Formats: sequence, structure tokens, C-alpha cells
Amino acid sequence: MTFPTLKRYGWTLVAAISTSAALLAPAQAADSFPTRPVTIVVPFPAGGTPDIIARVLAEKASTSLGQTIVVENKGGAGGNIGVKYVSRSKPDGYTLVMCAYSCAVAPSLYKPAPYSISNDFKAVMMVGTVPSVLVVNPQVPAKNVAQFIDYAKANPNKLNAASSGVGGSAHLALELLKREATVDIAHIPYKGAGQVAGDLLGGQVDMYFDNLPASLASIKEGRLIAIAVASKERAAAIPDVPTFAESGYPNMIVNPWFGLLAPAGTPTNAINKLNTAFNEAFKAPEVQERLDRLGVNLAGGSPDELTAFLDQETATIAQLIKENNITVE
Repeated sequence: MTFPTLKRYGWTLVAAISTSAALLAPAQAADSFPTRPVTIVVPFPAGGTPDIIARVLAEKASTSLGQTIVVENKGGAGGNIGVKYVSRSKPDGYTLVMCAYSCAVAPSLYKPAPYSISNDFKAVMMVGTVPSVLVVNPQVPAKNVAQFIDYAKANPNKLNAASSGVGGSAHLALELLKREATVDIAHIPYKGAGQVAGDLLGGQVDMYFDNLPASLASIKEGRLIAIAVASKERAAAIPDVPTFAESGYPNMIVNPWFGLLAPAGTPTNAINKLNTAFNEAFKAPEVQERLDRLGVNLAGGSPDELTAFLDQETATIAQLIKENNITVE
């Protein structure tokens, strides 16, 4: 009796088992994540602050994750090329982007917007922030904010300010300074922070709002003069350098930040495993010491915390761009 019954319903049983297996496959794949190396795309040339942070983080997080984390640089178009590349990548957790300040700028600056952070990505973890410091070549006759502003007002458009590209934190900090101090300074956009460094040290450009980790060595060696930091508090790595707020410009606040994002549609389980691995990496004393020495303020936390931060940051930057009529040059 049993055999004929099985034979009669055999195809139904096979179909049901096949359907169940198909439904279980994605869940099993997510549960076993990762089974191969993970790539962090840095949308800027090698050697800049996001690249430095990504490599320190990847080295330690690989141990917690049980897989190698590879850092790949895809620079160009102010970071848009690398960010768009990741937004179009397979949403499986194996391709992430080290998003930076410019990620929140691009949607408001470019028409049409190259991407939407809220629609095209899922947050993984807030990495941290770095102080933005105004550095000048020693040939500029200024050692502090008052001297710098006096010189800029006495010599309109004589000072040349570099930026790593239109819409980056250096560009927006410059526009803020011009507004707050009522000074005229020429803007010289470059295609990346790496190109700025040589010209700034060589005197081809006069000033630059740099991420502190990238310019710290030159400041300490006296090759660049640190005028002030655009943060609420002084930077621990250069405690003798005042903030703009201390010098009479309380609205001069620009905090470059970095966060890890994955393409929209990435399984939540994969996001959580990545978040756990990166948070664990932050607990390592050697990671904390190395990044603290560079002036990086580590953050960490949950994906939801980064999502909330990005929502607020994109709105704030959009207003800043509108108020200052900043456009793509």
C-alpha cells in the first residue's frame, strides 16, 4: 500500500523538496558568510586618509572575520567612480565602500545625483572622524588665525587654496571660511589629495584644509604651518593648535568622516557579521594606538547609528551647498 502511494505522489514530493532547498540556499549562504575574501573599495587614490584607515582596519578585521579583507583603490570624479561601482556590485556582502565626507556631498552637488545613499546602500559601521586642519606653506606670513585673516583681507585673491576636488571637505571648509571671515581666496581643485601634498610643500599652492592624519608628519617637521582646526575641540595629536572657534569663528566646523557601506539588498546577516568583525578590530590596542597617533577619532557602533548619522549629514551638507551656491566647476 505504501509503495503505490509514494509512486503516485513521488513528483509532488520531489518538487516540494526542490522548492524547499531553493528557499534554504540563500539563508545557508548568508549563515556561512564569508566563504571568500571581502573587498573594501576606497574611492580615492592610495595614500590618503581613507586609504590609511581602511588598510589598518582590514588587517585586523580579517582575523575576526576568518577571511582576507582586500583594499582596492578606485579613485576619480571626487570619489564618485568608486562609490558608484560599489552601488552596482552584487549585494552579497563581499564588496564594501569606505565612504567619506564627499559621499554625502555628491547627491546635492551633482545634477543629476550620481547615487542615493539611502536608496543605493546599506550601512555597515561608522568608522570615525578626523580633524580638518588649515595648513599653509611656511612662505605665507601667518602663524595663527588672526594673522592669516589679516593677510587674506589685505591681499584679496592672492592666496591660492588647494582642494582634493570640488565638493570635498577641503572645498566646503574653504567656502565656509570665505563666508565667515569675509575674505577672497582663489580655489584650486585637484584630482586627489596625493597631488595636493607635493604642490603645497613646494609652494605652488599656499593653503589646504587637510585631514590631520595626512599632514601630521609635515606639521611636526615644520614643513607646514598648522593655523587652526575646524573642530569643536582641539586635536589631541596637535594640542597646541587652536580651533577656529577659539579664534572667533564658531561656525567653522567641518568634520571629515568615514563609514563603511554595502550595496542595497545585502543580507542583514552578512551586514551584522561584518559589523561585528570591524567593531572587534577597533577593540585591539594596536589598532587604537596606531589610529590615535594619526589623529583618528574611532567610532564603531551599529548599522542603524551610521544610517541616522548619514541622514542628518546629507541634509546639513545640502543646506551648506545651497547657502553658498557651490557648484561643480
